[in-house]
Amino acid sequence: MKDLRNARVAALLCVLLALCAATCNAQELTPRAYWPAPHGTKVGVLGYARASGDVLFDASTPLYGVDSQLESFVFAYLQTVSLFGRTANFVLELPYIDGSTSGLIVDIPVSGEYSGVGDISATLSVNLLGAPSMSREEYVALRASPHTILGASVKVVFPTGKYDPNRLLNTSAGRWAVNPELGLMLPLSPKWVLELELGAWFFGDDGEFIAGRREQDPIVSGEVHLIRRIRPGLWASIEANHFVGGRQTVAGTRLEDVQDNSRFGATLAIPLKGRSSIKLSYAFGVTTSFGTDFDQFLVSYQVLLN
Repeated sequence: MKDLRNARVAALLCVLLALCAATCNAQELTPRAYWPAPHGTKVGVLGYARASGDVLFDASTPLYGVDSQLESFVFAYLQTVSLFGRTANFVLELPYIDGSTSGLIVDIPVSGEYSGVGDISATLSVNLLGAPSMSREEYVALRASPHTILGASVKVVFPTGKYDPNRLLNTSAGRWAVNPELGLMLPLSPKWVLELELGAWFFGDDGEFIAGRREQDPIVSGEVHLIRRIRPGLWASIEANHFVGGRQTVAGTRLEDVQDNSRFGATLAIPLKGRSSIKLSYAFGVTTSFGTDFDQFLVSYQVLLN
């Protein structure tokens, strides 16, 4: 029975996806995104993130020399389901953003403050290999003897947030975005796990952008995470990513804003008494060709709902 109680707490910390990031798409660093959980697991999340530096909530906004202070809150719900006999996670996220930004458009200085509800996102991830839909007893066995897991996910960002076409800076990107991804978890030992992720972001057009119709090329991203499993529910990781692409066209003019950037970070997950836990993350830019040279601190509180 003790193992089953520990499994509930461990599962709570293992099913978190891209929750409470201050910015979206390729900038995220998300360890253990494909680690499974028992069938029927339900999790509520409240997250807070603070980012400062060359950062924008919508990283595609064509500003240069950016200096921002961004705060975001995310309310999220996650449920583990069985999809064709495989473990699958479904996540809904609703962010609220508050920030101030200054920068340059060509050589013209601009600045502004903004706050409001951001874009709702939905993510479906499925374990293709190594993690069939499982009971809590089966999850305990997998946790004791981890093996290779291959997963896939699709994240969709819906343009539902606060968007004013007469403003350059908004809390909504004003367009659709889709992120398919593959993830591979390779146990190096019972305590150490290497996780690799490869994905791409595809963007819809923003026909109401203040400077004219905005289009953006896809962004290809890769991540690597080295995870140390300490005890049930308690783990730490170091991670890095690299992402390339994203050149934009605004009102028919091709911009010189190709991203070729990388970030580094660390995460610590701590179980609390009862059915809750806390996750702490910190990340910073390592190499930057355009945007994303910023520091970000994140804290999230999770509670198991079943």
